[in-house]
Amino acid sequence: MGIELINVHKYYPTREGRRIVLKGAYGKIARGEKIGILGRNGSGKSTIVRMLGGVEAPNSGRITRSMGISWPIGMAAGFDGRLSGADNARFIARLYGRDVRKITEFVADFSELGEYLRMPIMTYSSGMRSRLALAVSLAVDFDCYLVDEALAVGDTRFGRAFAEKIENSGLILVSHSPALVRRLCTRAAVLDQGILTFYDDIDEALATYNAL
Repeated sequence: MGIELINVHKYYPTREGRRIVLKGAYGKIARGEKIGILGRNGSGKSTIVRMLGGVEAPNSGRITRSMGISWPIGMAAGFDGRLSGADNARFIARLYGRDVRKITEFVADFSELGEYLRMPIMTYSSGMRSRLALAVSLAVDFDCYLVDEALAVGDTRFGRAFAEKIENSGLILVSHSPALVRRLCTRAAVLDQGILTFYDDIDEALATYNAL
């Protein structure tokens, strides 16, 4: 088994009332599976990714995990701005029980931050923080990677490295692009008005999404 959602509810309070992201979601994602979560902009896809990665908790229900799952790829929110990029990379390597030297060498090479890697992250531009986050995300091997579609497309250096990384791993991709989900995934789920529906037949999932 990999990930299981059991009666998961997620909402945010607003001035107009609750903004509902999930209404009692159930579903299973097996180890090694590549699954796309399709939803229109603003439907709550990114919130679901954060919940699957353990960054956010549901309001009720449970999400169980029995495999190594990445944080949302490219997410820099977990960095300590007072520490250098290299110090943050070393901390993450120790946190996940990885070889510190290999992780820091990979991050230094891939991020191309040069001397800035030894400077506090609070001095970085947003682009530099993003490069560091992507490098750290690729440096650690996981059973399953959580990723937003914006980071999975194109013939960029990251896109090519990412494609190699997920070749023998699982993938949870949030997207509003049926074509991208068909290219990278073998199964899909559709998020619409708080209802998350999993489909074993990817063609059925894409047809349902296109009909929304």
